[in-house]
Amino acid sequence: MQKTILSGILAIGTLGLAAPAMAEMELSVYSGWQTSPHSRVYGDYPGTGAEIDALIGWEGRSFEMPPYYGVRGTWWKNEKLGFGLEFTHAKVYAPEDEREAIGFSDLEFTDGLNILTVNAYQRWPGLWAAGAVTPYVGGGVGIAVPHVDVDTTTGLDTYELQITGPAARLTAGVSYDLNDRFAVFGEYQFTYSSNTVDLPEGGSLETDIKTNALNVGLTLKF
Repeated sequence: MQKTILSGILAIGTLGLAAPAMAEMELSVYSGWQTSPHSRVYGDYPGTGAEIDALIGWEGRSFEMPPYYGVRGTWWKNEKLGFGLEFTHAKVYAPEDEREAIGFSDLEFTDGLNILTVNAYQRWPGLWAAGAVTPYVGGGVGIAVPHVDVDTTTGLDTYELQITGPAARLTAGVSYDLNDRFAVFGEYQFTYSSNTVDLPEGGSLETDIKTNALNVGLTLKF
């Protein structure tokens, strides 16, 4: 699934060969520090149907394997307006005491809380540093495709990718041109995803997850 998503993003870059001369294509990769605030988890416990209702203090653990990262392709229609596709491999873990209190030995989206969105961007090129520094903002909507890793203390396991609901993101950052082909950037990024998860034997789980991330990355221009 992730290879398919990434292939689709890379395909955006090939469109640059047929784009008008005034257009610009970019392929960006990034990683950084990602966290997630508390959110409520609702649902039906697998096998019993008992109601689940708990506040979970999610942990991001950005630098543990598998790492947090993202990839995006952007087509700049002109100097200021751009459109693109972005994939983010975020992560959230329920702390041990909180998950065990509601009957789970594992409760996490760690390979990952995958967010795929179609984005629009606004940038202000060449504001500082002899034209090398470009601030930008962007946002998009799409879907959440997390890898669900949920194990009950009664021995029922879920370990699979699921399409769980809509997602959105907001981004604000600054890019610095190293040369005509490469740039580095730093940014803040917020994501929101509404997740409805299917669990075995009639179980279910619902939660709205937000992430906050400080990203650093590299951009290749076509």
